Amino acid sequence: MARDWLAWHDDYDQPGSALAARLAEVQGQVRAALDRAPTGPLRVISVCAGQGRDLIPVLATHPRRDDVTARLVELDPRNAGVAEDAARATGLTGVQVVVGDAAVTDAYADLVPADLVLLCGVFGNVSDAHVRATVGHTAALCASGGTVIWTRHRREPDLVPTICDWFAQEGFTPVAVGTPADRVGVGVHRHLGRPRPLPPKVTMFHFLPR
Repeated sequence: MARDWLAWHDDYDQPGSALAARLAEVQGQVRAALDRAPTGPLRVISVCAGQGRDLIPVLATHPRRDDVTARLVELDPRNAGVAEDAARATGLTGVQVVVGDAAVTDAYADLVPADLVLLCGVFGNVSDAHVRATVGHTAALCASGGTVIWTRHRREPDLVPTICDWFAQEGFTPVAVGTPADRVGVGVHRHLGRPRPLPPKVTMFHFLPR
């Protein structure tokens, strides 16, 4: 039976759950990335955005909220609807929620390179080869000096150290990486190189069957 991605979000509301811990860490890193972003307009993209919990609650109370143009791409229309309602309820007129395949590069073509790229809930659901391919594409998604925030579980075999090496190969430097003891792997990298052109009509990854 295919996973119900609407019900999957329920664990966010369970105190002490791994997903709740991951959300708190991601939101803290989103806040920090916005704090250190340069003055002026900011672009944010969220890949497989779900209900927008990583970004919307932080942006709603952040002093840079009106500087941000964001695109949240989510395949499940139910989750996208929750995100859309949250953005409208908090008056975030710069947040656009798109129902579509977040793996396809065309979903971001007019909003990259972005100052903040969220890849949360992706790397734990795709093959190692597709993780590597997606890391490669972040050099086109992310602006020079921009930040990418990503997640991956720390169960064995732990791919997080290898993912960090892949980001380094693409011109990124680590800002923060969760340890195995944290139970959740949240990585934050800054892009030090020049962004590459984003290739059109490329599928960066496919979710594994669940």
